[in-house]
Amino acid sequence: MTNQHARHDRREGEAAEARTADEAAVMVLASRRSLLLSGAAFTAAATLASDPAHATHPGTLAGTGATPMPRLTTRDHVEIYFKDWGPSNGEVVILSHGWPLSSDSWEAQAFHLASNGFRVITHDRRGHGRSSQPWDGNDMDHYADDLAQVIEALDLRAVSLFGFSTGGGEVARYVGRHGTGRVARLGLISAVPPLMLQTEANPGGLPIAVFDGLRAASIADRSKLYQDIASGPFFGFNRPGATPSQGMIDSFWLQGMMGGHKNTYDSIKAFSETDFTDDLRKFDKPTLIVHGDDDQVVPIDAAARAAKRLVPHAGLRVYAGAPHGITDTHKQKLNDDMLSFLQS
Repeated sequence: MTNQHARHDRREGEAAEARTADEAAVMVLASRRSLLLSGAAFTAAATLASDPAHATHPGTLAGTGATPMPRLTTRDHVEIYFKDWGPSNGEVVILSHGWPLSSDSWEAQAFHLASNGFRVITHDRRGHGRSSQPWDGNDMDHYADDLAQVIEALDLRAVSLFGFSTGGGEVARYVGRHGTGRVARLGLISAVPPLMLQTEANPGGLPIAVFDGLRAASIADRSKLYQDIASGPFFGFNRPGATPSQGMIDSFWLQGMMGGHKNTYDSIKAFSETDFTDDLRKFDKPTLIVHGDDDQVVPIDAAARAAKRLVPHAGLRVYAGAPHGITDTHKQKLNDDMLSFLQS
C-alpha cells in the first residue's frame, strides 16, 4: 500500500507540474496578446492623434481598443462621432443627415464621392447615432455650431456642404451664423428650408397638428413611429404599385432607435419651426437644390421651390414622382447629380 501511495503521489505531483506549466504558457500567450493589442491600439491612437483629419477637439482621442471611433468634443462637452472617407488630399465634402437618422443614411453618396477622389466627412448630429445625447441644446443653433466646430477642428477649407432634410436646415443655419468663408459650394437635398410650419406668412406650410402628432407618437411608441414612417411616406412605399424594401425600412428604424429619445423629440421642433429665410438670403456660393415632387414629408412647394426664390442663383433639380428619401430610392441619380455639381 505504501508503494502504491508513493506512485500515486508521484503521478499527482507530475500532473500538477504539467498543469502549472500549461497555465504558465497560457499566461505568457495572453500577456503577449495583450501587449500586441496594446501596441496596436497605441500605434493607431498615435497615428490618428498626429493626423489633423482624425484629431479630436480639444485633443482627447475617444474610443477604445485597436479601432477607436473618431470623435470631436464640442465646447459644451458634447461628443460628435464622424467618418472621414476618401483621399486625405481630396476636395472636402461634408454631408449633414436628416431626422431621426445618422451619418449612415448618406453612405451611398459618401461612398460614391469618396471613390471619385473627394474627401467626404459625415457626422452624427448631437443626440443622434453614435454621438452623445445631451439633455439640452437640441436646436438648430447648436447643430450649426457643432458643424462649425467640426470644420474648424479639422481645419477644413473650400468645403462643399450638403444637407438632407433636417440637415439642410443645419447647413442653412451654419451659413447664417458662421458665413461662407470656409465654403465652396452648398447643396439642399429634400431639405426643410425655408420653413416647414404653416404660419400666416407661410400658408403653404404644414399645420402644427402634424408635428404635434409626431411628438405624441414619439412618446407613445417611438419604435413603431419610425417603422410607420419608413414603411409609409418616407420612401413612398405607401403609394400604389410601390415595392417596399425591408432593408431600407430596417435601416431607417435602426438609425432612428440609436438616437436619444429626448434628442429626437426636441428635434421635431427644431426642424419644423425654425425659420431659415434670412439664412438662405446669405447663400452666396454655387448652390444645388434637389427635391422629389412627390415628397410627402417635406412638400416641395414650401421647401425647394420657396428656397429657390430666396436663392435665385441656385440650380433646382426636381425628381418626378420621387419621395422624400431620395438618398436611397434615387441614389444613383443623386450620386451623379452631386458629382456633376462638384466637378462643374
